[in-house]
Amino acid sequence: QVQLVESGGGLVQTGDSLRLSCAASGRTFSMYVMGWFRQAPGKEREFVAAISRGGGTTRYADSVKGRFTISRDNARNTVYLEMNSLTPEDTAVYYCAATVSGSGAVYTSPVNYNYWGQGTRVTVSS
Repeated sequence: QVQLVESGGGLVQTGDSLRLSCAASGRTFSMYVMGWFRQAPGKEREFVAAISRGGGTTRYADSVKGRFTISRDNARNTVYLEMNSLTPEDTAVYYCAATVSGSGAVYTSPVNYNYWGQGTRVTVSS
């Protein structure tokens, strides 16, 4: 089992950048595929980015491709989401998610993830 704690959210202006972090408990972080999802008010939770166990494979939603970068530091049990050129459409609560899987796998559906953080709020003003 793993516990996830997100941080780094806040209020920014259009065009600004933010880096979200997700710290995981436990000693088996490298066994987990990690993902970032977001949920805007009145909308369903949507996929943002995912990264394989070793970090060699990543996947992005089309809406963030080229602006967001997911990375991980297995020595620090942490996954990051670097967000650039933010727009008001990026306003949401961002959630970190984890699931145990084979090497190289990444998942874009929330149903594939077993563990979730509590979320961190990102607000982008126009």
